[in-house]
Amino acid sequence: MSERWWLYLLRSTQAERTYVGISVDVDRRLCQHNGELPGGARSTRAGRPWAVARRWGPFEHGQAARLERALKRRRGALRLDWEPPAD
Repeated sequence: MSERWWLYLLRSTQAERTYVGISVDVDRRLCQHNGELPGGARSTRAGRPWAVARRWGPFEHGQAARLERALKRRRGALRLDWEPPAD
């Protein structure tokens, strides 16, 4: 059985910034982005603390990665209204 992946959208509570990613454990990943655990993305160091604004899934890894790319093409508030296309 393969792992189930989640697509997530973070929103900075300090700045008008968003971040898109995929993970099998969104709560752990949020702690990493906020510097509570090692391993957060460099681009999320600025804008801490972050909060999960939206999450979608679960998906197979390939589908989650494709949806991540689609969501990353949008910017700012446009990301908040995005929904994955129906299969």
